[in-house]
Amino acid sequence: MKIAICGKGGVGKSSIATLLCEALCEKGYQVLAIDADPSPHLARLLGFEEAEKITPIAEMRDLLQQRAEKDGPFYSLNPKVDDLPEKFMLKRNGLKLMVLGAVREAGGGCACPEQTVLRRLLSLLLLQSKEAIVIDLEAGVEPFGRATISAIDAVLIIVQPYRGSIETARQIAKMAKDLGVKNIFFVANNILDKEDLLFIEKELGVSVLEWFPRDEELLRLERSGKPLIDAQGKVRQKALCLAEKLETALTHGKS
Repeated sequence: MKIAICGKGGVGKSSIATLLCEALCEKGYQVLAIDADPSPHLARLLGFEEAEKITPIAEMRDLLQQRAEKDGPFYSLNPKVDDLPEKFMLKRNGLKLMVLGAVREAGGGCACPEQTVLRRLLSLLLLQSKEAIVIDLEAGVEPFGRATISAIDAVLIIVQPYRGSIETARQIAKMAKDLGVKNIFFVANNILDKEDLLFIEKELGVSVLEWFPRDEELLRLERSGKPLIDAQGKVRQKALCLAEKLETALTHGKS
């Protein structure tokens, strides 16, 4: 099971990714969480110690340029990355975490060599890992402008009940479909009432796979700096339901 989680910035991608990782672990999966967001938060949300001291691989410019074998304007299109997971992967019980981050392009500058290394590393993780994989992608549609998700089983698009979020969700769904992703699901987040859910489903024209309520417990955990895996309320049960629905949908899709 290889799941990419995406959506407009601020819709709760990282929160849903965290809760899904915890639910999959609870169901007995070995889980690899990959944080591929330019502003990574999964380490903190998952409760890894000293999360604030973890340097995303995308910020290790010397390492990236070395692996890209950059020499003037030329660089390797097939950089060596197979030794990086063991060096930079964090582990805790049945959960592993790799913080990739994403290269920020300031002023329109080209970050091709660095992006090549990150894309190759992500592809390696997707193709070789035997764990369930949950990828927290960067916001918006940018990840789907690159063919980094061809090996995934499903895209979960997180959407909140407002038009900006829904418009971005539509764009992401179209681009994922254009790349050949067969399983594209919407997950509604921050739902206050039935009206919110009906609005999202009417605008998208499809039913959501699962929905998460606006949750005061998550807000308290976030504000206090505690990991979201400590959540014990309704969102925890919703995450377990989401994991079960993904199992069913993906098993059915392969039959």
